Amino acid sequence: MTAVLTGKHAIFWIDATAENGIMTPLLAQRLVAMGTPMQGSVGHIIWTVCYLSVLIGLSAYGVHRYFIIYLYLKHRKRPPAPAHCFEQLPKVTMQLPIFNEVYVAERLLRSVSEVDYPRELLQIQVLDDSTDETREITASCVEELRQRGFNVQLIHRVDRTGFKAGALAVGLEAAGGEFVCILDADFVPQRDLLKRTIHFFTDPKVGMIQTRWGHLNRGYSLLTRMQAIFLDGHLLLEQTARSRSGRFFNFNGTAGLWRRSCIEQSGGWQYDTLCEDLDLSYRAQLAGWKFIYLSDVVTPAELPVDMNGFKSQQHRWTKGSVQTCKKLLPTIWRSRLPFPIKLEATGHLMSNFAYLLLAFLCVLLHPSTGGPEGGWLRTVLIDIPIFLAASASVAVFYICAQRELYPRTWMKEILFLPCLLALGIGLSLNNARAVLEALINHKSDFTRTPKYGIERKSQRWRSCKYRPLKSTLPLAELAFAIYFSYFVVFAIAHGQFFSVPFLLMFQAGFLYVCLSSFGSRWSKINLDSSRASAAIPA
Repeated sequence: MTAVLTGKHAIFWIDATAENGIMTPLLAQRLVAMGTPMQGSVGHIIWTVCYLSVLIGLSAYGVHRYFIIYLYLKHRKRPPAPAHCFEQLPKVTMQLPIFNEVYVAERLLRSVSEVDYPRELLQIQVLDDSTDETREITASCVEELRQRGFNVQLIHRVDRTGFKAGALAVGLEAAGGEFVCILDADFVPQRDLLKRTIHFFTDPKVGMIQTRWGHLNRGYSLLTRMQAIFLDGHLLLEQTARSRSGRFFNFNGTAGLWRRSCIEQSGGWQYDTLCEDLDLSYRAQLAGWKFIYLSDVVTPAELPVDMNGFKSQQHRWTKGSVQTCKKLLPTIWRSRLPFPIKLEATGHLMSNFAYLLLAFLCVLLHPSTGGPEGGWLRTVLIDIPIFLAASASVAVFYICAQRELYPRTWMKEILFLPCLLALGIGLSLNNARAVLEALINHKSDFTRTPKYGIERKSQRWRSCKYRPLKSTLPLAELAFAIYFSYFVVFAIAHGQFFSVPFLLMFQAGFLYVCLSSFGSRWSKINLDSSRASAAIPA
């Protein structure tokens, strides 16, 4: 069983069989009962080299994950503290980029109006590029806030140049604050957000402060629970480890504050990638700015509740990170940064290439292809190291994250690990496509992730308001589900019973993602109307 964690996201590959009663990471090796006509041929040698190369490549990510865990454990008891406190609080601009957020725009503005900060020092910018009735909702809310004494600015663009990055750039030109707090439409900031973060800017070298995302609807469904566990690993372990050890880490696009001069001196918001947040983060740190991650300051957000929305989000994050890698990696290696920082930055920016390796692995696996010759020597020198590097690391990684965050209930969360692995496998085709699109410079728009204002299990999200993207990808996922169903039958028929649980995860992962995608597309509209009746409190 092996797994790979990749930056904002996590993906998994699992591959194991029993050989002489020992679990090994080479599935194809023992699935040879049908005969292997290419055994010993040039084709078999090529297949063996490709197969082992994929395994070794994926194992490298497991080793990196162990290193992240080590850094986290080493620095976890060294939380950052502000150098001083402002005697006079500075002016802050809260930027709220919005596009067709009919179900959550009002909730966002309501929560921002409740943030504990002097009104005379707070500017609210509603950067609304909407083309639907969201425009009327934001206009009404803005007018109400103005009547209550808030300094609110409504900026509406009609061309959406640069998408979110373009909206933030336009807003920055009209911002009155020395510091900028960015909140996406699906976030609900805590009242003390600004007062717990602003004082870190007393250090003139600090350019950005990132808070940890929380999850408003973590327990809404199996899908949201899996997303929460995925994100917890990245947001707690990776971000904390990189931040406190002095390595580069990234602004997560929202729930963070920027020093305005840091943005401007680092080249501003650019939109030649789909991850404008990652791009600006690395440019700013290359320019010498210091970033701070506050794992104990939580800003809750809504997780996507439909599979197509989740896949769209993952595709954008994956593609954008590879675009940023192509753009900035040469600059990083030409810089005078210490070698350990360059190496970690490389691992971070290249992490999503693991999706291609996972896709190659799925193609390379076939019962009739055979595998490398067995034996105790190969088991000791290849199988066991690969298993420890790639397989055990995923369990250690997520157990560590859940135990740190939920010391009383972490064992309950870890019970979902098989589902987590299956979901990661099912997403592999979606994200591998994103990697390839970035490599060949295929252009695509910034596709928003649908949000429905879901916070309780009793709420329904099915709506015709947001049409899923038309794609043939679910058909490919269905084909892989059928493909691995054949694996399961073959393994059972030939007595490879130790392989069956792992093969079932491949089968279930592709099948779950496929059927959930079709289910989102075919579902009828039935949105809980109680969400739309909320009003901004006085």
